[in-house]
Amino acid sequence: MSEQISQQSNAWSRLRANVGGELLAEFLGTAILIVLGCGSVALAVAGLPGSGRQSVDFGAGNWLIIAFGWGLAVVFAVYVAGGVSGAHINPAVTLAFAVRRKFPWPKVLPYWFAQVVGALAGAAVVYAVYHDAIDAFNAAQTPPLSRPDSLATFSIFATFPAEYFGGSVWGPLIDQIVGTAILVGIIAALIDTRNQAPQGNMAPFMVGLVVLVIGLTYGTNAGYAINPARDFGPRLFTLFEGWGNKAFPGDGAWFSNYWWIPIAGPLIGGVVGILIYDLFIGQVLTAREKAGEFLPEPGRVPEEESTESQRTAAE
Repeated sequence: MSEQISQQSNAWSRLRANVGGELLAEFLGTAILIVLGCGSVALAVAGLPGSGRQSVDFGAGNWLIIAFGWGLAVVFAVYVAGGVSGAHINPAVTLAFAVRRKFPWPKVLPYWFAQVVGALAGAAVVYAVYHDAIDAFNAAQTPPLSRPDSLATFSIFATFPAEYFGGSVWGPLIDQIVGTAILVGIIAALIDTRNQAPQGNMAPFMVGLVVLVIGLTYGTNAGYAINPARDFGPRLFTLFEGWGNKAFPGDGAWFSNYWWIPIAGPLIGGVVGILIYDLFIGQVLTAREKAGEFLPEPGRVPEEESTESQRTAAE
């Protein structure tokens, strides 16, 4: 019996040491992303208004809470999972790295699964903390709202398009493609050690700033999901918890059948973003490496010339 337990323990150890450990990291990293990111939305939408801690409406200031919340959520999620799995925490990043960074294709679907399940688990944690605030918010509306009618509380978990798109598919889809292309393209730059990659352990913080700036520049168009797992996992949770058609197929007063856009748009955008980076920057760096050229960026003095100048000045 003890030998069987030992064999099972060794099997689990081997699994954790390889792809199993990477999947656990992706699960936890994505869960932390949602716990903190969706938590910031829950605070702005339902927490502050019903808590007695907000004497006046924050108005547009609530968007700053949300944008900074998501940016910092990415920072800490990447710090948690980065050393084990690379902290993709986003199926669009995983796909882009498989297309252009030799990430193993057999790992793509397992990573996606871990990310979606992690996002669903994260949404469950946010709901466990904020369900009283959500119900109080809905009850305080005039007239009181049930969950299927409450777009505001649905938005704590998943995204929807701006009213000015008028129900068009193309506006939100292009927004998600562009937003995710920006995200993945800049991530490619931040982790490219041939370029000006951040030194030390600053890359996760810089990636979080990328998400922050996307929220501050494009966020109101479609809620800047820019991550299929970030939207799909919590959207599944809202279906289980009674938001009905708001979740699937994604219907509202000015949009319908929206659920697939935060999935397809980011997956396309991630590939577009890394292809653009490689076309304009990555291939240039590769060509210089092959040619044996290590030229400084324009405006900087080559190291040899700088050393010679220092020597001359000393003489």
